[in-house]
Amino acid sequence: MAETPQDEFNKADPDTARGDVPTSQVEAWFIREVLPLEASLMSFLQSVYRNSHEVADVRQDVYASIIAAARKSIPDRAKFFVFAVARNLLIDRVRRERVISIDTVSDLDELGLAADEPEQDRALIARDELRKVRAAIDQLPPKCREAIVLRRIEGFSGREIALRMGINESTVSHHINTGVRILAEKLYGESSNLRKRP
Repeated sequence: MAETPQDEFNKADPDTARGDVPTSQVEAWFIREVLPLEASLMSFLQSVYRNSHEVADVRQDVYASIIAAARKSIPDRAKFFVFAVARNLLIDRVRRERVISIDTVSDLDELGLAADEPEQDRALIARDELRKVRAAIDQLPPKCREAIVLRRIEGFSGREIALRMGINESTVSHHINTGVRILAEKLYGESSNLRKRP
């Protein structure tokens, strides 16, 4: 069952004993200032973060962070604060992921990741390489492309891919191997080394 903003308020609040903002004031502020921004927040999250099935989770993380911060001190400019928290959480989420799906973020520039990098040249090179990989994947034969995307990007098992594509697992393996070989040739020009392998 999905959490609601109310769940955040219902959690034990031992901090109010230390002079933090009382829960009732935080709750009133949240309802008055933050909840009316939900449609704009969701629109922002959906436009920037492509994992649509995780957008509601990201929204809840934003709410939890906002509530935790408001318990210490209620922000003066709610709208600015909400979107700053959302942006920072998205950046953290993208950085934490070990393998970033090509479709995770629609536009890395919108998140401002390059601004956080000490060397902007590295960020530009990385984005250019990502575009090249995406273009190379788009040029794969349809079955190879589907198998590669399902395995390497979506993380499906060979059996799941076989069921989804309506083929057997050995054919899935063949499509993946062929796709990887074609990608290596397109991206690195390593055709002769790959063909020598058994």
